[in-house]
Amino acid sequence: MKKEIIISGFGGQGVLSMGKILAYSGLMDDKEVTWMPAYGPEQRGGTANVTVIVSDEKISSPILSKFDIAIVLNQPSLEKFEPKLKPGGILIYDGYGILNPPTRKDITVYRIDAMDKAAEMKNSKVFNMIVLGGLLKVAPVVSTKGVEKALFKTLPERHHAMIPLNMQAIEEGGKIIAQV
Repeated sequence: MKKEIIISGFGGQGVLSMGKILAYSGLMDDKEVTWMPAYGPEQRGGTANVTVIVSDEKISSPILSKFDIAIVLNQPSLEKFEPKLKPGGILIYDGYGILNPPTRKDITVYRIDAMDKAAEMKNSKVFNMIVLGGLLKVAPVVSTKGVEKALFKTLPERHHAMIPLNMQAIEEGGKIIAQV
C-alpha cells in the first residue's frame, strides 16, 4: 500500500497540522512516510498545502506531480489539484469552501461538511480532524489508534486535554462524509 496525498486550503484551516498528524500516524503504524509542507507569506488567509506519502515500502521521492488522494478545502485548491489527481483517485472537499464542485468523471468525489459539523460541535479548531476522519473512513491509510498516539506526539502537552474531542471529531467525520 502506498498513498500519495495532497491536502490544500487556506492558511489557518489546519491543513499543515492535518498533514503532520497524518504523517506521525503513519509512523505510529510502522509505515514509511514523507511530509512536505508548502507555505510562505500565504500562511494566514492564502493557500497552503502539504504533501504526505504513506507507504508499506521505502519512499523514493517526496516530490509528486500526481496524487492518489486530494483533500481540498477552498476553490483555488480545487482548481489547482483536481487536474493533478490520478485517474481512479479520490477527491474530498468541504462543502463550505467550494462554490463550483469537481467535474471529473474518472475519480471518486466525496463531500464532507466539516465546517458545519465543527460549528455543531462548538469548536472550530476540530475542523481539520473532522476532515481527517472523513479521509480515514474512505481511505484508511492509518489507524485511529495511530492517530491518537500521533496527537500525543504532535500536540503540546497543554493541549492534551483536547485529544478526546479530536478523536470524537475524527469519528464524526467518518459519519458525515458522503460520495457525490
